[in-house]
Amino acid sequence: MFPLYDTIPSLRKPVVNYMIVITNILVFLYELTLFWDPELLQEFFYTFGFVPERMFYAFPVLQIFTHMFVHGGWSHIIGNMWFLKIFGDNVEDAMGHFKFFLFYITGGIFALFFHVIFNPFSPYPLVGASGAISAVMGAYFILFYYSRIVSLVFFILPFIVEIPAVIYLFVWFLLQVLNGMLADVTGTGVAYWAHAGGFIYGVLVGMRIRKKRYWY
Repeated sequence: MFPLYDTIPSLRKPVVNYMIVITNILVFLYELTLFWDPELLQEFFYTFGFVPERMFYAFPVLQIFTHMFVHGGWSHIIGNMWFLKIFGDNVEDAMGHFKFFLFYITGGIFALFFHVIFNPFSPYPLVGASGAISAVMGAYFILFYYSRIVSLVFFILPFIVEIPAVIYLFVWFLLQVLNGMLADVTGTGVAYWAHAGGFIYGVLVGMRIRKKRYWY
């Protein structure tokens, strides 16, 4: 189920969402200059990605933030930015620009440490905006559960279908958890637990925002 767009237009320009997308693209363009030298590229990932095992001898403070602006390839960044484009504008509408920015960053950090819980001795750098974007999706799940996600579905032939957001995102979350459990056994290299952790964080924040709305 590949999402094409949602059915709720944003009321304001999602300027923070745009800024995050542009920043990620600019960093990736810099990465492209390193693709010709695998050693330099690997050094970049280990410098700005978060390596869990390093916590035990030199806690990587800067990498808590930088890891979510580094991507491992074209499919990685295109997929992440596309999901952020679809779900981020409405969540930014609901939170406001500055609060959305804080939410995005803290969601990425929460997702990072959720991943670390399951991979505390990993020698590999965690990179990508997936955890932060998963938090955005979790908030969307609570705040815009009534929306529909127009998706491209492949079943023998491709076709387009509207899927209720609550179903689409719940199934997506279950897949992250299931894949996370399988990855613990097979080792796929995808940070499924970061996805799950980010989504949980987004749900918790979304519930708090929704509760305040009803209270007032």
